[in-house]
Amino acid sequence: MQLVEPRPNRPLPIRITPLIDVVFILLVFFMLTTRLLPVDYLELGNNTESRSSVTGEPLPELQVTASGQVVWQDNRYSLGELLEALKAAGIREANLGTSADSRLADFTRTLSALDNAGVEAHWNRQSTNDL
Repeated sequence: MQLVEPRPNRPLPIRITPLIDVVFILLVFFMLTTRLLPVDYLELGNNTESRSSVTGEPLPELQVTASGQVVWQDNRYSLGELLEALKAAGIREANLGTSADSRLADFTRTLSALDNAGVEAHWNRQSTNDL
Protein backbone atom coordinates (compact mmCIF):
# COMPACT_ATOMS: atom_id res chain seq x y z
CA MET A 1 0.00 0.00 0.00
CA GLN A 2 1.31 3.34 -1.07
CA LEU A 3 0.36 6.36 1.08
CA VAL A 4 2.06 9.13 -0.88
CA GLU A 5 1.27 9.87 -4.48
CA PRO A 6 4.26 9.67 -6.76
CA ARG A 7 5.73 12.91 -8.09
CA PRO A 8 4.75 13.87 -11.58
CA ASN A 9 7.35 13.48 -14.24
CA ARG A 10 7.20 17.08 -15.43
CA PRO A 11 8.35 20.00 -13.22
CA LEU A 12 5.73 22.30 -11.74
CA PRO A 13 5.72 25.83 -13.20
CA ILE A 14 6.74 28.67 -10.88
CA ARG A 15 4.07 31.30 -10.54
CA ILE A 16 5.54 34.77 -10.86
CA THR A 17 2.35 36.76 -10.24
CA PRO A 18 2.55 36.63 -6.41
CA LEU A 19 6.23 37.60 -6.56
CA ILE A 20 5.44 40.62 -8.73
CA ASP A 21 2.71 41.66 -6.29
CA VAL A 22 5.11 41.51 -3.35
CA VAL A 23 7.77 43.49 -5.21
CA PHE A 24 5.20 46.11 -6.20
CA ILE A 25 4.00 46.49 -2.61
CA LEU A 26 7.59 46.87 -1.39
CA LEU A 27 8.28 49.45 -4.09
CA VAL A 28 5.24 51.50 -3.09
CA PHE A 29 6.19 51.22 0.60
CA PHE A 30 9.73 52.51 0.04
CA MET A 31 8.55 55.26 -2.29
CA LEU A 32 6.17 56.55 0.37
CA THR A 33 8.61 56.35 3.27
CA THR A 34 11.74 57.69 1.59
CA ARG A 35 12.59 61.38 1.50
CA LEU A 36 14.25 62.63 -1.63
CA LEU A 37 15.74 65.75 -0.02
CA PRO A 38 17.20 66.07 3.47
CA VAL A 39 14.53 68.23 5.13
CA ASP A 40 16.17 67.99 8.56
CA TYR A 41 18.91 70.45 7.64
CA LEU A 42 18.82 74.17 7.09
CA GLU A 43 20.07 75.02 3.62
CA LEU A 44 21.95 78.29 3.49
CA GLY A 45 23.27 80.16 0.51
CA ASN A 46 26.92 81.00 0.93
CA ASN A 47 27.77 82.59 -2.37
CA THR A 48 31.07 84.40 -1.87
CA GLU A 49 32.52 83.67 -5.30
CA SER A 50 32.27 87.30 -6.45
CA ARG A 51 34.06 88.57 -3.33
CA SER A 52 37.78 89.03 -3.51
CA SER A 53 39.74 88.48 -0.30
CA VAL A 54 42.55 90.71 -1.54
CA THR A 55 40.68 94.02 -1.61
CA GLY A 56 38.63 95.72 1.08
CA GLU A 57 38.31 95.10 4.78
CA PRO A 58 37.55 91.63 6.11
CA LEU A 59 34.02 90.99 7.28
CA PRO A 60 33.41 90.95 11.02
CA GLU A 61 33.33 87.49 12.57
CA LEU A 62 30.35 86.70 14.80
CA GLN A 63 30.18 83.44 16.72
CA VAL A 64 27.13 81.94 18.43
CA THR A 65 28.08 80.23 21.70
CA ALA A 66 26.40 77.38 23.56
CA SER A 67 24.69 79.84 25.91
CA GLY A 68 23.02 81.62 22.97
CA GLN A 69 25.19 84.72 23.25
CA VAL A 70 27.16 86.06 20.31
CA VAL A 71 30.88 86.84 20.50
CA TRP A 72 32.17 89.77 18.45
CA GLN A 73 35.59 91.39 18.94
CA ASP A 74 36.19 89.29 22.10
CA ASN A 75 33.01 90.66 23.72
CA ARG A 76 29.89 88.64 24.53
CA TYR A 77 26.57 90.19 23.52
CA SER A 78 22.97 89.22 23.90
CA LEU A 79 21.07 89.33 20.61
CA GLY A 80 19.54 92.76 21.26
CA GLU A 81 22.87 94.25 22.36
CA LEU A 82 24.60 92.80 19.31
CA LEU A 83 22.11 94.34 16.89
CA GLU A 84 22.56 97.75 18.53
CA ALA A 85 26.36 97.45 18.45
CA LEU A 86 26.35 96.42 14.78
CA LYS A 87 24.02 99.28 13.91
CA ALA A 88 26.22 101.77 15.79
CA ALA A 89 29.30 100.48 13.96
CA GLY A 90 27.54 100.71 10.58
CA ILE A 91 28.06 97.04 9.77
CA ARG A 92 25.75 95.71 7.05
CA GLU A 93 27.49 92.39 6.37
CA ALA A 94 29.18 89.80 8.61
CA ASN A 95 30.32 86.19 8.81
CA LEU A 96 28.37 84.08 11.28
CA GLY A 97 29.91 81.00 12.88
CA THR A 98 29.04 78.67 15.73
CA SER A 99 30.93 76.94 18.48
CA ALA A 100 30.93 73.16 18.47
CA ASP A 101 28.31 72.89 21.21
CA SER A 102 25.94 75.68 20.16
CA ARG A 103 22.32 74.80 19.44
CA LEU A 104 20.65 75.05 16.06
CA ALA A 105 17.81 77.10 17.57
CA ASP A 106 20.26 79.78 18.76
CA PHE A 107 21.94 79.87 15.36
CA THR A 108 18.68 80.25 13.43
CA ARG A 109 17.39 82.87 15.89
CA THR A 110 20.60 84.89 15.42
CA LEU A 111 20.53 84.47 11.65
CA SER A 112 16.89 85.61 11.47
CA ALA A 113 17.51 88.60 13.74
CA LEU A 114 20.50 89.71 11.65
CA ASP A 115 18.46 89.35 8.48
CA ASN A 116 15.54 91.35 9.95
CA ALA A 117 17.97 94.07 11.06
CA GLY A 118 19.32 94.40 7.52
CA VAL A 119 22.66 92.72 8.19
CA GLU A 120 23.62 90.22 5.50
CA ALA A 121 25.04 87.19 7.31
CA HIS A 122 27.24 84.60 5.66
CA TRP A 123 27.41 81.27 7.39
CA ASN A 124 30.98 80.37 8.20
CA ARG A 125 31.16 76.62 7.57
CA GLN A 126 34.68 76.21 8.89
CA SER A 127 35.19 74.87 12.37
CA THR A 128 36.01 77.59 14.88
CA ASN A 129 37.55 77.52 18.32
CA ASP A 130 35.24 76.89 21.24
CA LEU A 131 34.69 79.90 23.42
